[in-house]
Amino acid sequence: MASLTTLTPVPRFVAAPARRPRPAFWRLAAVTLIWATSLFVLALWVSGAGIQSLLAFDGDTMTTLGRLTGLVSANLLLYQVLLMARVPVFERGFGRDGITRLHRLVGFWSFWLLMAHLVLITVGYAITSHTNVLVQAWDFVWDYPGMLLATAGTGLLILVVVTSIRRARRRLRYESWHLLHLYGYLGVGLAIPHMLWTGADFTASAGATFYWWALWACTAACVLWFRVAVPLIRSARNGLHVVAVSPDGQDGVSVRVAGRGVHRLGARAGQFFIWRFVDGPGWTRGHPFSLAADPAGGELVISARRVGDGTDRLAELRPGTRVMVEGPYGHMTGERRSGSRLLMLGAGAGVAPLVALLESEPYAPGEAILVTRDHSASHGLRRAEIDRLVVSRGLVHYTLHGRRAETGTSWVPATHAGWDGAQLLQRIAGDLSRYDVYLCGPIPWMQSIRRDLRAAGVPADRIHSEAFAV
Repeated sequence: MASLTTLTPVPRFVAAPARRPRPAFWRLAAVTLIWATSLFVLALWVSGAGIQSLLAFDGDTMTTLGRLTGLVSANLLLYQVLLMARVPVFERGFGRDGITRLHRLVGFWSFWLLMAHLVLITVGYAITSHTNVLVQAWDFVWDYPGMLLATAGTGLLILVVVTSIRRARRRLRYESWHLLHLYGYLGVGLAIPHMLWTGADFTASAGATFYWWALWACTAACVLWFRVAVPLIRSARNGLHVVAVSPDGQDGVSVRVAGRGVHRLGARAGQFFIWRFVDGPGWTRGHPFSLAADPAGGELVISARRVGDGTDRLAELRPGTRVMVEGPYGHMTGERRSGSRLLMLGAGAGVAPLVALLESEPYAPGEAILVTRDHSASHGLRRAEIDRLVVSRGLVHYTLHGRRAETGTSWVPATHAGWDGAQLLQRIAGDLSRYDVYLCGPIPWMQSIRRDLRAAGVPADRIHSEAFAV
């Protein structure tokens, strides 16, 4: 090990916490909702002679495939918006990292189906009317109701998709990418009029018309309520404001937030909020930060590495600055525990929520291990709080600092390059079957550790993590 600090206070009995039911019900409800509406869309296509047209093997075949891809794309576009509207059934059913993966998957599928819809419909109409494909496309744009708006909306969706490709995403500042990403809402909105004016599948029956109006209205209401109204109401009611700002490590910053009845927010250690600090122009851009301390103490604390405009701005906050939050979100909480011991592995700013969990969770001296990974000890966050847990609660703390190993296991530093990852974890913790493992850090780093944990025999339901990247 790079270092090991162990202090063993007098052992004390710690009662096991009462656990809430696992979110199986919410996951079932979310999956059922998605499948039910998807099957309804398929039924709309079938009832509109979709199968008969498919077997015609002429222009109608291309047109009916265009209808089907358009229907599914429209459904997925609205679900893409709905998934990110902080709707409780999806948050509790899939968790934030699951929703993020679904949002990305649904977004790309809806986009490519939309492109297929445009091509198939245009080709189908051109074959049926014996018209050149380009002439037919021009006719659609200029002569069909709502198509100019839909064309503009498609352009905006293309912009969002291109900037969401990971290579392009890495070249953009978070604030710029976030602003561009919001144009996806406008793109979806601009596509709706042409569906109502020219889409027979949307107006062919009372059931179809009711379904689409209800889905659009529900989506808009969820965005307005959960993304706008709820944060405004809760933040105003609790009077959240900055209490103090202080350095945390060599390039980190810690912010303490207090208010009236913080406990009413229902936050738990391991969760995160979307934070907005009302300190001037640009305050409307939200940033996800995990809680860095147990919220049972009556304050909300975040700790972040200064890596860009958003985090640099934290260091300039003044006491008294008003704070708006969305949340709490996330399922990387103590409720997921089923073992008697804790193994926490954190890299960079990912250490912060693990420290909050260690402050809130019950464990006897020596039954919790924290492994931190950073460039150097001076870059580490929450070091004072970790040292306090070592002394007061018998936390075992290992540090694995330094540059990344160029060969072998990718999550360990060069100083441990010769170690097999699974064996190193067993050397650190011993019998891994007794542990719940919590991971927080960069996604590739967590994926590498997860592979080694599985190789070491740790069941998947004992490994808990959360990812925030889109």
